[in-house]
Amino acid sequence: MTQRDAAALEHALDHARQVADAILYEGYLLYPYRASAQKNQERFQFGVLMPPGYAEVDPAEPAASQTECILEPKAATELTVRVRFLQLRRRTVLAAPGFAEAGSLRVGDTEYTPWDEAAEHEHEVTAPLGDLLAGGAEVPFSVPGGLDEADLAGPDGQLAGRLVRRWQTLSGVIRLTAERLPGPYGALRVRLRLANRSEVAWPLTRRADGLPFALVAAHSLISVRGGRFLSMTDPPEWAAPAVRDCVNTGTWPVLGGPAGCTELILSSPVILYDHPEIAAESAGQLYDSTEIDEILTLRTLALSDDEKAEARATDPRAAALLDRVESMDAQTIARLHGTLRSPRDGLAESPPDGPAPWWDPDADAAVSPDTDSVTIG
Repeated sequence: MTQRDAAALEHALDHARQVADAILYEGYLLYPYRASAQKNQERFQFGVLMPPGYAEVDPAEPAASQTECILEPKAATELTVRVRFLQLRRRTVLAAPGFAEAGSLRVGDTEYTPWDEAAEHEHEVTAPLGDLLAGGAEVPFSVPGGLDEADLAGPDGQLAGRLVRRWQTLSGVIRLTAERLPGPYGALRVRLRLANRSEVAWPLTRRADGLPFALVAAHSLISVRGGRFLSMTDPPEWAAPAVRDCVNTGTWPVLGGPAGCTELILSSPVILYDHPEIAAESAGQLYDSTEIDEILTLRTLALSDDEKAEARATDPRAAALLDRVESMDAQTIARLHGTLRSPRDGLAESPPDGPAPWWDPDADAAVSPDTDSVTIG
């Protein structure tokens, strides 16, 4: 790979990481961003790989995911896989003097609440293509557990309580293989299997028991040197049967990076299109599934002072979100409203001169928006 090609791939990775970071925290914390909100009682819905023993509790929550995609190797020499996920860190609040667990604790003007925070992790594996064809590469990884304690001093300087954060040891394995496809094109099917092998420290009876040992929001970036991946969404005709035969479990592989990049696959636990991008108007993550920035921004601004205080006590990311939203000027908020893009041009600006392309009133006389109605109930 030339220095120019290496720089182009690095640029593509930086571009794809913006979307990958959004995936990492998709559903991490939902509006109204308070621990007490009903929809924040069950969190981490996307890309959760539970420890193997959890299958006895709920077989619908897998311990492994699989990505398959099609590669034209050309002069390819090696593949690199970057597996990314969150590790849960359980925060508890202890109240002095006995240091018993508390539902919440107010120290001066600040309230502290129990919550499951998260830490980001990434593991990288590079393997020669010949090794993958000869049997594959299997690389185990581990993330150590730990404990962090922080004392909370009251306005009088006396010890009021303690914040305790615990995280469990995680272990897993990344297995990467390749096989040649029949036919004259010389294409390969690349398979990535990510498995959680974590050993649990207590009986698993409910979802909350398994999450500390889970790989949360697990996804991957697969890059190649000297070859190109085919679109799994819109493959060339000759590759369509091979794409249909690919088995993707818990993942949705798309071409990553900017338009035109074929050296990178983003394998996501949520459905995306090729070359996904973060909207230029978005000022930052709101963490909500299928988020609509304008609505969530305005609703967040409308929270009461008490609700905002509880959100700030829930999670540092919620506090930063509130700070960002409250500091938006009118121009920034206005950018969230009324943007129109052509579905034919991806994210390119394309103000239409006439009706929207998905409906032509002259071609569909059966539709009358002024007089048509629907009876409900």
